[in-house]
Amino acid sequence: MSLKEFKLPDIGEGVAEGEIVSWKVAVGDVVKEEQDFVEVMTDKATVTITVPYDGVIQEIRFKEGDVVPVETVIAVIDTAGGGSAPAAAAPAAKPAAQPAPKAAPAPAPSPSPAPVASPQPVATHAAPSPSPVAVASASPGKVLAAPATRKRAREAGVDLATVPASGPHGRVTTEDLESFLNGGQVAARPATAPATSGSAAAPAAPSFAPIAIAKASSPELEERVPFRGVRKKIAEAMTRSKFTATHFTVVEDMDVTELVAMRNAVKKDYADEGVKITYLPFIMKAVVAGLRQFPWLNASLDESTQEVVLKNYYNLGIATDTDNGLIVPVIHSIERKSIVQIARELQDLASRTRDGKVMPDELRGGTFSITNAGNIGGLFATPIINFPEVAILGVHKIHDAPRVVDGEIRIRKVMYLSVSIDHRIVDGADGVRFLNVVKRCLEDPKKLVLEA
Repeated sequence: MSLKEFKLPDIGEGVAEGEIVSWKVAVGDVVKEEQDFVEVMTDKATVTITVPYDGVIQEIRFKEGDVVPVETVIAVIDTAGGGSAPAAAAPAAKPAAQPAPKAAPAPAPSPSPAPVASPQPVATHAAPSPSPVAVASASPGKVLAAPATRKRAREAGVDLATVPASGPHGRVTTEDLESFLNGGQVAARPATAPATSGSAAAPAAPSFAPIAIAKASSPELEERVPFRGVRKKIAEAMTRSKFTATHFTVVEDMDVTELVAMRNAVKKDYADEGVKITYLPFIMKAVVAGLRQFPWLNASLDESTQEVVLKNYYNLGIATDTDNGLIVPVIHSIERKSIVQIARELQDLASRTRDGKVMPDELRGGTFSITNAGNIGGLFATPIINFPEVAILGVHKIHDAPRVVDGEIRIRKVMYLSVSIDHRIVDGADGVRFLNVVKRCLEDPKKLVLEA
């Protein structure tokens, strides 16, 4: 018998954990390399992971619905072939952590409990979701709790250091928090030092009691849908971005009459090849032209080292509307590809993303994102940045509008673009200048050859 542990792989940049959606195999199954193994959902996408080698499933350590940190062993495979049957002791569900010995009431908070933290990106990674693996001891003054528990505590205005913990290693569980909320008043928070002048978010958030929504007397008038899965992951990602990056948005309108004429002319040339030439490849090349001149929009902030990471490559994430929510696959190295190459790749990637067949490598490495609602409608929007990137471009519908051309009023093709930028990293003036470059390229698409 040759046993190999299968760890949950890194399935997306910035992804720390994944939820087991469904197992495609069971204990005792004989599996082949590249066979569908397990479906995992992250805050970026739902992906199907395949088996990396032939063998027999000996052990499955997590059940469907469990949230598992990346690099955690989720299954064990016997790669020696169909030798002995799986050990009877290996359960199909995860070996739950032994009920923690009824520990004495949780230790009192450390002498200097952690002050109420202003929203920071690191807070989302403070502790992985509950799992059977051992949890490393927290640093002094840090309370162990799952992200969902921390969020619930923030909403209720509760300092987790005041909540008695019953979980392993002193972890505050959701049940602990709910019991605390139902058992009495919230304990007073320790006094904090006055906020420094540079900390806008330093004042403690006001305490809000959880909102209970009364159910309708006639249930048929309402439908209740569980708030979970991809929709919840999207909500968490958007909340983190909105309360971390300091958003500001610039909107510009542009006369794209020449671009429309060029696209209409070339799309016929490639229709027989099955390639659909849309406006997006032209816009992506114009974005690269702008990013070359203003590289701070093609960057990210490494808060652990307090460094801005400027990227000399251009990987554009394209927000894609799917039945499972908004997914952002990435097209790499835009600067090295032609309009037609980008169009082919966009067509293929969008199709596989909507079918749930996008690969993990196609969801990571983005440096700048584009969200395109032009085919749906709306004048313009102020999109939320795809954190930890620092900017996102909103593309909106092309419509007929009057414009003055050579002293005459003419009907032209007009489009709005909006760019949301993290004001911590990029000044407003550079955001406007970036959009001016994009506008120049799209209003006179011949410039795409010269500038992009």
